[in-house]
Amino acid sequence: MSGLPEGWSDRLDQLGRSVRSPERPPPQAGIRPRRRRWGRRVAVAIALLLVLVLAVLVWLDMRLNRVDALADYQGRPAVTPGTDWLIVGSDSRQGLSAERRKQLATGQAAGRRTDTMMLLHLPRGGGSPTLVSLPRDSYVPIPGHGSNKLNAAYAFGGPKLLARTVEGVTGIRIDHYMEVGFDGFASTVDAVGGVRLCVDQPMHDPKAGLDLRAGCQVLDSRKALGYVRTRASARGDLDRVERQREFLGALVDKATSPGVLLNPFRSVPLALHGADSIVVGRSDHIHHLVRFPFAMRAVSGGNGVETTVPIGGTGLVPGVGSVVRWDRAKALALFNALKEDRPVG
Repeated sequence: MSGLPEGWSDRLDQLGRSVRSPERPPPQAGIRPRRRRWGRRVAVAIALLLVLVLAVLVWLDMRLNRVDALADYQGRPAVTPGTDWLIVGSDSRQGLSAERRKQLATGQAAGRRTDTMMLLHLPRGGGSPTLVSLPRDSYVPIPGHGSNKLNAAYAFGGPKLLARTVEGVTGIRIDHYMEVGFDGFASTVDAVGGVRLCVDQPMHDPKAGLDLRAGCQVLDSRKALGYVRTRASARGDLDRVERQREFLGALVDKATSPGVLLNPFRSVPLALHGADSIVVGRSDHIHHLVRFPFAMRAVSGGNGVETTVPIGGTGLVPGVGSVVRWDRAKALALFNALKEDRPVG
């Protein structure tokens, strides 16, 4: 170029060639690897999260307490459509210190007895679940022990005899077993921060450590335990099973609410206490339990059926005491509908 100092023309030519060089990628090409790197990072993060969730589920599954509750025997009901749970609340004080027993007003009784028995049916295909309360004083035949109260089956032979007795009187094959003692119940209530209930009238029962005012209130573990245990009402055990269903529904609603599930200070203790304190059947696992709370939430929310086995009357049986007798025709109609996976009216 004319007018430039000597040597500058060659330098400008070299600079122009370097700018036009095909070896340098266009500006747009430099963005693509960065996008790919971000995509890989997101994929790795998701994979690690899934691995972590899986590891936690396996760890919780290993913490579950298992018991031989379901066994094959001659004459056992055939496999039926849907899934059926036997839910048992026992009065076991195992795991409670003397101070904790006093706090919860549980008394000092040794051993385990059943305070709560419910049958939860989950239809095939995800239909509306049905929850049936089985009063503990139900007068039923117990294999090898004649007829007695339903909760006597547990006293005579533990979970295995209780499950066999329920299968015998309902004709329904039990698929899963779950049992919760006093410690597990109280720990769960504490983990969710108490449960809100509305009580129609004051309730007072020194034996259950219960003293509630009328109106809506949050029940802590002591009040909650007294509420589901007390029989100090006009219909005794029949009133109690209704309160148990009511409270269980409220507890599950609270436990599955965003305020608990998204709060690690609530959800983590709940998961730990739940895994440590419940007893399940030998073949039951965490993936079986996952569906349970949402089925209970559906029932309590009106998207399912909750009822008590039809009652024919009450009476006294020598050597047994006060008992509840089922209306056999209506009870069989109910259980046959569940056995055939038909809606319960």
